Amino acid sequence: MNKVKAILPIVLKILLGLVFIFSAVVKIIDMDKFELYIYSYHFFSLNFSFLVARVAIIVELVLGIGLVSNCFHKLIWWGSMAMLAVYTLFLTYALVLGRTDNCHCFGDIIEFNPWQSIVKNLVLMLLFLLVYRVKEFRFKGRWLALIGVTLAVSVAVFVVSPPDNFTPSYDPEHNLQEELFDGILSESPLDSLNLKQGKQVVCIFSTSCEFCRLSAQKLSLMQQLYGFPPENITYVFMGREEGIARFYEESGSAHYQDVLYEDAIRLLKVTNGYFPVIVFMEDGHVMHEYNLRNMKESEVKAFFQE
Repeated sequence: MNKVKAILPIVLKILLGLVFIFSAVVKIIDMDKFELYIYSYHFFSLNFSFLVARVAIIVELVLGIGLVSNCFHKLIWWGSMAMLAVYTLFLTYALVLGRTDNCHCFGDIIEFNPWQSIVKNLVLMLLFLLVYRVKEFRFKGRWLALIGVTLAVSVAVFVVSPPDNFTPSYDPEHNLQEELFDGILSESPLDSLNLKQGKQVVCIFSTSCEFCRLSAQKLSLMQQLYGFPPENITYVFMGREEGIARFYEESGSAHYQDVLYEDAIRLLKVTNGYFPVIVFMEDGHVMHEYNLRNMKESEVKAFFQE
């Protein structure tokens, strides 16, 4: 019986570590959405949000590995409690703002709103109280091992999911075919929208494209942050009419004027078969062209605010 009492806290500690590791791994899988969730609060720039997302995952992984290995018990225990407390305070702020969307603590695999995630964190903190007195495993060179694990995890996270600003941008010259693009702007159904007047943003999306949904969310967050007129943003969709409502719902994008372009073959030629394509224009001249990965917040901000 005494052996069972001694083993149970260790088993519980390992399970808590596996929860942390699972949480970190699913965040990596849904990294784009996790980045945009952090950016949506506008505490940080887009590029810094990339870094914050990865640091959060690295901390969670290191703590999870520390819990499973039963090394540095007090350090890992206090670190875990501190992380849960910080997340709980952040989620409380989200509740004050009225946010009810998925907080991405378990990616898209298990969706929790802020209130549910707060309850989850409080339960975890209570479970951590049960393992406070676990005797840690000690060995020579354990500090060196901790540094090595932290460095290895950090490198692995950045290699598996490098930030967009760390990776070469897709060459935009091979995307938008400007002559064909100019042609569809002058023809029905786009000719009536006066897209060649003033500053306009034209987004060419497929209703079934995940990268398009992420791009729409990113652009929408920037538009709301910098106050660009929403009437000057147009979504040109390839797909089916019923897919447009689902696109807005799944992307979390604000609603802008949109057009379903029925000649899919021609639209594919305009984008050279690549989606998404986001075009920033002024008086009909293409100023910037972006996809999901190469959208530069500094350029977008300058365009939106000039």
